[in-house]
Amino acid sequence: MDVAPRLGWWQQTSRLVAAAALGVLAWLSTGVLLKWQAAETGAWFLIGDPLVALGCLTALLWRRRFPLAVALTVAIASTASALAGGAALVALGSISTRRRPVEIGFVVLAYVAASQFAVGFYPVESSPGSLWLQVTFPALTAGIAVAAGMAIGARRVEVRSLRDRAESAEREQAARAAQARALERNRIAREMHDVLAHRISLVAMQAGVLDHRGDLGAEESRVLVRGIAEGSHLALEELRDVLGVLRADPDRLSHLGHPGHPTPPGHPEAPQPSFEGIPGLVADARTSGLDVTLATTVTGTPSDVVGRTCYRVVQEGLTNAAKHAPGAHIRITLEGAAGGRLDVSVHNSSAATRTAPPPPPPPASGFGLLGLAERVDLAGGKLSHHPTSDDGYVVTAQLPWPSPTHEKRA
Repeated sequence: MDVAPRLGWWQQTSRLVAAAALGVLAWLSTGVLLKWQAAETGAWFLIGDPLVALGCLTALLWRRRFPLAVALTVAIASTASALAGGAALVALGSISTRRRPVEIGFVVLAYVAASQFAVGFYPVESSPGSLWLQVTFPALTAGIAVAAGMAIGARRVEVRSLRDRAESAEREQAARAAQARALERNRIAREMHDVLAHRISLVAMQAGVLDHRGDLGAEESRVLVRGIAEGSHLALEELRDVLGVLRADPDRLSHLGHPGHPTPPGHPEAPQPSFEGIPGLVADARTSGLDVTLATTVTGTPSDVVGRTCYRVVQEGLTNAAKHAPGAHIRITLEGAAGGRLDVSVHNSSAATRTAPPPPPPPASGFGLLGLAERVDLAGGKLSHHPTSDDGYVVTAQLPWPSPTHEKRA
């Protein structure tokens, strides 16, 4: 495979100078052997030989575009010019970098065969047994040029392979970084829905109650107003935290939330709820006017992933009940222990009967239960939700809760 890089003008010039230098040595050696024996030979030596060499050096400029044609032409033409000997060796080395045995053998054979006719141009006195030397010497010089060219070609292939692998590694690293950023942004998007949608749903529900209930006392109205103010303030703080993460540098964003890559100073983490936060979530819902009871028989504390998923199930159940069954009684049941599973159930009765028109429901995102199903599935659990016989609705989840010893072995 030809992987020769493109040469610059300085590299091209240096190769031509090297070829000319080798040719000058061969030309001077031939002149010493000739000793200016004949006038005709001397005229060719001084005029014809340099002109042929100049043509061969010029042909070397196209050796990479037409490698075989240039190598053959220079190898044969060098027979008539001692000064072109360096150009012939450079042409042989150049075509050898392609590492194609058939081409190399063909050019070497042409070079050795053509060299036997050099005696017609320069009749140098020789002993009768020197025929083997006339064959061996050009074969040896051609072999040296071919070996050097093969080594250069192998080095070029190695360098190109290393460069390709480095570029491939850079592309893979860039792809992994882009994937990490996309995953992190998707995670933040889920956090925005889970946190903000729940908080804003409660605020909208409380505002709707104030708008449609004219029989509320002063104390009840104040409780709802305080709930709206506190919920709005918390929603703004949570939104500020999430937007702070989204504004982080792309290179740093891909490291957030991954082990070994703590959040850099000045870049707040996205909200991370836990199992211990469920009672506070229920208390907030009661403050907002929901009728909620919490029953738990859980012993121990689940892992962060399981606890966070359980929190999200309860949160989504409360949000859906506030949206679709205003005034309904909501019962939350938590059961389980380490070594088994954690069962979560959020059941709401049918909507309460009201004499006044019901407040408009808060806007729905349309992705709550779908996103929740994805969370539960990633945690290795199972989510189900369906209407009940009392015209209510229930959301249940079964989450795996391996024992701590099992987690360490895994």
